[in-house]
Amino acid sequence: MNFYLEVAIKLIIGLFSLVLAINVSGKGNLAPTAAIDQVQNFVLGGIVGGMIYNSSITILQYTLVLLIWLILVMTLRWLRTNNMLVKHVIDGKPIIVIDRGNLLVENCRKAGLTAYDISLKLRQAGVNYTSDVKRAILEQNGQLIIVQHGEQSPRFPLITDGQVQENILDALDLAEDWLENELKRQGILSPAEVYLAEYNDGKLDITKY
Repeated sequence: MNFYLEVAIKLIIGLFSLVLAINVSGKGNLAPTAAIDQVQNFVLGGIVGGMIYNSSITILQYTLVLLIWLILVMTLRWLRTNNMLVKHVIDGKPIIVIDRGNLLVENCRKAGLTAYDISLKLRQAGVNYTSDVKRAILEQNGQLIIVQHGEQSPRFPLITDGQVQENILDALDLAEDWLENELKRQGILSPAEVYLAEYNDGKLDITKY
């Protein structure tokens, strides 16, 4: 087969594979919120870029590799959605790095943040002193959510995909008994019935499945 024709066919297959991966696995790859989303983009780009000019790899082999990768991506996404342990292993958890003006050094070290990193992120958010911060949480995508003293807290997710976010409960000084009572008050017997529950100014806003 002509070299340029083979490259063109591989490019077309790669393009359709990319579109299929985005549509099937969700739009998260367009704006990654977790490390695995970013890795998926890198690996898919590496597969396409590394194989299209290699004439020793046939179109069938190329297609099979893309298919295997798509199956792997879908399997990981299903596990992330349905198994909290797998989700925590792959995505990690939000980490509280500042609590009531106190810098939690051990948590910063677990997150791989240096003192300079924290200072830089605070300055970028317009905060000059850690003592001004009521709470700062490092999200899975590396974004630092900062709540200053006297500032209204953002809407924290207490339940996502039917799973209680215990670390967020602890960060907000809320008990599981309070959460259970709020769910019962709104006619919900189990967190498994909840797609998303957000804590907003002392209230629980719930979206059910």
